[in-house]
Amino acid sequence: MELHVTRWKRYGHDRLYANLPDSTAVGWADVTTGEVTVLRAEYRDEVITVLTKHLQGLTGPVLPDRALDAQARPVLPPLTPADDLAVNAPGQSLRDLLAESGPGLMERVASRLLRRPTEWDSWRKGLAGERRVGAELNRLGRHGWRVLHSVPLANKVDIDHLLIGPGGVFSINTKHHHKRAVWVGDDSVKVDHGKPAPYARKSRAEAKRVVRVLERYCGFPVPVEPVLVFVGVTELKVVATQLDVRVYQERQVSALGPLSGILTADQVEQAYGVARHRQAWAQA
Repeated sequence: MELHVTRWKRYGHDRLYANLPDSTAVGWADVTTGEVTVLRAEYRDEVITVLTKHLQGLTGPVLPDRALDAQARPVLPPLTPADDLAVNAPGQSLRDLLAESGPGLMERVASRLLRRPTEWDSWRKGLAGERRVGAELNRLGRHGWRVLHSVPLANKVDIDHLLIGPGGVFSINTKHHHKRAVWVGDDSVKVDHGKPAPYARKSRAEAKRVVRVLERYCGFPVPVEPVLVFVGVTELKVVATQLDVRVYQERQVSALGPLSGILTADQVEQAYGVARHRQAWAQA
C-alpha cells in the first residue's frame, strides 16, 4: 500500500500526514519533535517508514518558538460548578428541553388517548437513545476512558457524547430508530429506504469542531474521530467505503474500550479538563 505524505501547518502545529489513496489519514508526524502517531494500527509499519523517511528529508524546517506558542495559547478560567459539564447526565439537553417546552400533563394524556403523534415524541425517543448509549459508554471508565454527555455548542446544538481516552477522542452522535432498518453511506443515511439524511457528513463536521476546541487549549495534537451509534434498529448496513465515520449499534460501542496508543494518561486528563469546561465551547 503506497501512502501519500502531505505537510500541514495550522494552530501553531507543523505536521506531516500519511494518507491512503482516498486521502484518509492513517498517521502523522510532528515536524518539531519527530514523534510519529499511528492512527490506523494495520498500517503501522508503512506509516513509520514513510514518515521517518520524509522527516529525514526535510532541510531546515522553520520550527515554531514553543515557549511563545505556549504563552499565546488561551487559558480557561478556574472551573466552577456552574461550568462543569461532567455533571451532565446522558440526554441532559433533551431532558431540559422537555422540562422547559414540553407538553403538560393534560396534553400528554390527550395525545396518548387519541394516539396522536406530537413533536415531542422525537425528543423523548432521542432522550431514551442517549441514555442507553450513555450507559454503555460509562462502562468504559475501567479502561481509562473519560465520558462527557450533552456538551453544548453554539447555536443551541450539542454533542451527544464525548469519549476521551488512550485511544484518542470520539465525538459520538446517537440516533434512535426503533425497529427500523438503517443504511449508512459515505455522506448520508437512509432509514427504511427513506430520504437520505446527512448524518455522516454532520458527524465529520462535529468532530472537526471538537478538534478546534481541544487543540486551542491543549499543548498537543488531539485526534478526534466521528462516531454514529444507532439505537433499537433491526438492521444496520454500512457501505464498504465508509471508513472515516465509525458506525455501531449501542451494544457495540464497547469495541472502543481496548483502543490505545494515541493519548498518554496525562494528555487524557488535560483534554478532559478542557472538554468539561463549558466556557471552552462557548464559541464552538
